[in-house]
Order: sequence, then structure tokens, then C-alpha cells
Amino acid sequence: ASKMDLKSALEECSMALNLFLNNKFSEALDLLRPWSKDSMYHALGYSTILVMQAAMTFEQQDIQMGISTMKEALQTCQRFRKRSTVVESLSNLVSKQSVDQLSEEEMHAEICYAECLLQKAALTFVQDENMINFIKGGLKIRTSYQIYKECHQVLQMTRGNKSKNETYYQFEGGVKLGIGAFNLMLSLLPGRILRLLEFIGFSGNRELGLCQLREGASGSSLRAILCTFTLLVYHTYVSLILGTGEANLEEADSLLEPYLQKFPNGSIMLFYAARIDILKGNFEKAQLRFQECIAAQQEWKQIHHLCYWELMWCYTYQQNWLQAYRYADLLSKENRWSKAMYVFQKAAILCMLPEDDLKRTGEDIVSLFRQVDGLKQRIAGKSIPTEKFAVRKARRYASSQPVKLILPALEMMYVWNGFAIVGKRADLTENLLVTIEKEETALQNETNHNEYYTDDVCMLQLLKGLCLKHLGRLMQAELCFSKVIQSEKQVKYDSYLVPFTLYELGLLYKQQDEREKAIRYIETAK
Repeated sequence: ASKMDLKSALEECSMALNLFLNNKFSEALDLLRPWSKDSMYHALGYSTILVMQAAMTFEQQDIQMGISTMKEALQTCQRFRKRSTVVESLSNLVSKQSVDQLSEEEMHAEICYAECLLQKAALTFVQDENMINFIKGGLKIRTSYQIYKECHQVLQMTRGNKSKNETYYQFEGGVKLGIGAFNLMLSLLPGRILRLLEFIGFSGNRELGLCQLREGASGSSLRAILCTFTLLVYHTYVSLILGTGEANLEEADSLLEPYLQKFPNGSIMLFYAARIDILKGNFEKAQLRFQECIAAQQEWKQIHHLCYWELMWCYTYQQNWLQAYRYADLLSKENRWSKAMYVFQKAAILCMLPEDDLKRTGEDIVSLFRQVDGLKQRIAGKSIPTEKFAVRKARRYASSQPVKLILPALEMMYVWNGFAIVGKRADLTENLLVTIEKEETALQNETNHNEYYTDDVCMLQLLKGLCLKHLGRLMQAELCFSKVIQSEKQVKYDSYLVPFTLYELGLLYKQQDEREKAIRYIETAK
């Protein structure tokens, strides 16, 4: 038969998904491939796995493969869409009549098409730097969003219908994933960009996004796991980087639990379980879980790399520098996401080692720092902020008389918001404070100060203030932060220090319920 009905397609894709979650990645692809040109769900599933692979390897050929498979998937979905599709109709208003005329298959074709379009746009951004492709990607995202909005209206109009079958709930799951992910992602953008996007018809409502994703995650559709993963990424990563630093770990735990029970060896489940342990401050337990995750499969090495990155930080929080170096070294040799970052990180960790240990590694710190600038990359025409930071810092080693960086691994830990995580552990925070104060004393005892002296003193005060804050010694923390702000005129190179310290001071006042002060400092930081 050259046609597969919707119900069988969904059943087979559900089998493929289970294979995928059980680390059987190539078996999942083998199951989907034969029908990937004739069934929209096979096309969507097959291309989604290849896009994930591309996002993980960052290899140009994988990205090309992902894009071309997505093109084919779009063509497959297009064949099942209504000829003058809902979205392309001039009125652009979904009328009751047009909804009634949509067959079930056409409804699913819309949602699969939107999902493919979104992924293809994401890959286009990563693929190259020219502005034309950036705009093309943006237009695809807009079309995808429009389709989701239309489908959402379709859902609301059919809500009262009696004849809801299994495939209807699959459609509903797809809409919730799209509307939820769009609103959540857009709500994270800076206010002025969001206002501009809302003007052209996007909506970035965080609460609506979370609510749709929670509803989708609690359903039994194919997309429930995708809603769950989106929420997990949000709770365990995004909210820490872009939010106020407080992750909702209870929700993350309860979302993950059923999947951990169903797929106890699934590397993706083990990875999230370990990440949640890190955020709780259970670093030792997290380390064991990451090792389990690494042992669970050998097919997708990139999942190992995610574990190496997390393990590197785990050991950094514990100041186990040799182990942290081991993982930074593995990343710099095996992974392509951000070579500049890995080499900088490796050199920064080596700076923390005692002289004897450093000799035993056989590494040359100066030459590592000098490599950083040549390794930076651009995505969608923009350089990556953390890479830019690393390049700027590494410049101290560029001249024939290098000026050594002070505690660069701890400064990087701040850049990646690590103090908020290690702050859950008073014992480790105390140890960090000892390291910082030792360096502070050494710096004060130096007789001839170099041009970076004030910057270094201020950076240490900022890090010291963070440790004191997490140890509950708020008055002392406030003093450290104030010292940095008073030195504003003397800071020469690290222009980030004062605004970030103002922000930290604002958060400190917020913690003590001094709202007016908090707002004033955070506004000044901008």
C-alpha cells in the first residue's frame, strides 16, 4: 500500500518515539524512513531526529542533511494540506464553515507543517551568517506561528463536538506544544523586541505558554513528551540564565518522574535527572547519574558531551581542578559547539592548579589562551556573548609579557550563573570564599601593580560578595558590592563589573524586602 492512514501512522510514530527514548536512535530512524515520503507523521518524526542530531553535532554536513530532510518533510505535509489552506486564504479568519470543511487529515497536515517549518527556520539561523537567510528564517517562523494560531482557533471551535477520537487529542497535543513553546520562548525576549514582535502579530505571554505546555505534557499525545522536554529545558536551564535564577525544581521532578520509571536507562531522562540534582546542590549524586547517562548509550556521543560540560562544572564547584580539567580537555578535543569557550575554560581551570599538578598535565597555559581568539564563531551573524567575553579575557596573554588572570575559572563560573547553584551548599561556598580571600591577600601584598590591578580587585570583591550573600552574611556582601561601585572610575577593561555588581546589589536588597532600593539599583544597572 502506498498510503498509510492517520491512526496507523500515529501508532508507528509512537513506537519510534519509544525506541528513541530507549537510546535506540538508529532503530527509530529505520522505522520511520520507509514512510517518510508518504506519511506526514513519519516525515515529521524522521526529520525531527535528524535536526536534533544536527543541533548536537554542529557538523556542517549534518546541518545540511537536517535542512534537506526538513524540506522533504515540508513537501510531504504540503501534499496533505487543504489546497487553499486556512492560512493562505485572504480573509485569514477561521470561519465555522472553513473548519467544518477541514478533514481530520488536513488538520493534522497543518500542525505537522507548522512544526517542520519552525525547525527548519531554527536550523537556517544556525547554518549561516547572511542577513537574507536570517530574514527568510524569520518569515518561516511567522508563517509557522500563524498556522498555530489558526489551529488554536480550530480547537476552540471544535471543543464542544461530541465525536472526539484519539487522533483529535493528537491534534490538540500538537497545538498546545506550538502555542505553548512560542509564547514561552517569545516571553523571554527583551521588552522592546517583544513589543515590536507583538506589533506584527506574535504573542509572548509566559503564563499562557507554561499553561499550554503543562496541559500538553499531562495529555497522552505523541507531543506530551515534547511538551515535557520543553518545560524541563525551561526549568533546568532557561529560567536560570534568563530569569531570576530560581528554577521550579518540584515541577521539573514531577514532570520527569513518570518517564524515568518508564525509561530507567533512557539517556535523556538520566541527563535531566542529574541536572535536577545539580540544581538541588546534590553534586555527588549528580556525578553518579551523569556517569550512568554516559554508560547508557554509545551511539550519540553528543549526549556524552552534554554530560562532560555538566561534570566539568560539578567538579569546579567542588574545586576538584584535576577532574574539572579532564572534562574541559575532553570537550576541547571532541566537541564543536564552542571551541573558543572550551579552550578558554581548560586554560582557566589549569590556572587554578598547583604548580606540580600543572607540570604533570604537560599543558602550556599561555599558548592555550592565545588560541582562543582564532576559535570564535558567529551564529546568525552575531558573535556569541560568552565567547566574546573569553576572547576579551584571553587578550592578557597576547603580548610578549603576559599578565596572568586572577581566578579565571571562578569568574567564568559567575558568567555561567554558577554561584546561584553552588550557593545551595554552604560547605563548598565557604571553601570558595577561602580561595578568593587568599587571592585577595596575595594581590594586596604585591608591590608593583599592573594596569589590571583595579579590575582584578573589583572582580574579587564581586565574587566574594556573592559567596557572602549565599552564606547569609548580607551586611558584608553589601560592603563588597559597594567597594566595586565606588571604584567605577578606576575600572579600565572589565566594563561588565559595575553594572553586574549594581544588579547583584539590587537582588540583595530585594532579598531583604527593600523594594525601592532594589528597583533603583537594578534600573541603574541597565
